[in-house]
Amino acid sequence: MKQINNLLNYDNLKIVQDSELFNFSLDSVLLANFVTLNSKIKNILDIGTGNAPIPIILTTKTNAKITAVEIQKQSYLLAQESININNLNDKINLILADINDYYKSVESDVYDVITCNPPFFKTNNSSRVNKNQGKVIARHEKTLDIETIFKISKKLLKNNGRIAIVHRIDRLIDIISAMRKYNIEPKKIRLVYPKQGREANILLIEGAKNGNVGLKILPPLYAHNDDGSYTEEVKTYFGK
Repeated sequence: MKQINNLLNYDNLKIVQDSELFNFSLDSVLLANFVTLNSKIKNILDIGTGNAPIPIILTTKTNAKITAVEIQKQSYLLAQESININNLNDKINLILADINDYYKSVESDVYDVITCNPPFFKTNNSSRVNKNQGKVIARHEKTLDIETIFKISKKLLKNNGRIAIVHRIDRLIDIISAMRKYNIEPKKIRLVYPKQGREANILLIEGAKNGNVGLKILPPLYAHNDDGSYTEEVKTYFGK
């Protein structure tokens, strides 16, 4: 069922969602608040944008032009409706395409920043996957995997441009290996914990194309208090 919801606590921002599709989660909010932004950034690419939560949040933080690519038509239509409702067509360029095809059609060295909340899970013949094909594509590496993200980023990022992703903590070695393979130097990492006393389950990581060696490990981020409510830091990511 399609619904139009407020986008967290951001003033006058709405997002269109459908319970039959993969709805955005805290991961997207954390990534949009983790990625490095500054006034020199002119062009941003969001890979696998879904219903566009990351681009919409980023419009509150930057005046850069944002290109958002989505492979699934249903999610693309939801994203387009959200962009229209929020009058963001001048800031977000939404494209219905497979990123594996799109990046081949674009010139090299065009983006200052790339963001991606990718599918988290590997697939094999014994994998248990959702019967909903849209959710399968969003959650499993059917059309996009870690290595492909960084191969694409190597081509599309400007020199010293940044790629930031959110992922599961158990894929950290895969991520760093792929970064190094494609000349993307890890620059900062932040581990996200469900609450204090629990193991980290989410990873935020950013790298720079042809960047110098120098990795920062940021302080831990706790998502919830003991009572299940969001921590004060996470609440600041939800807008006013």
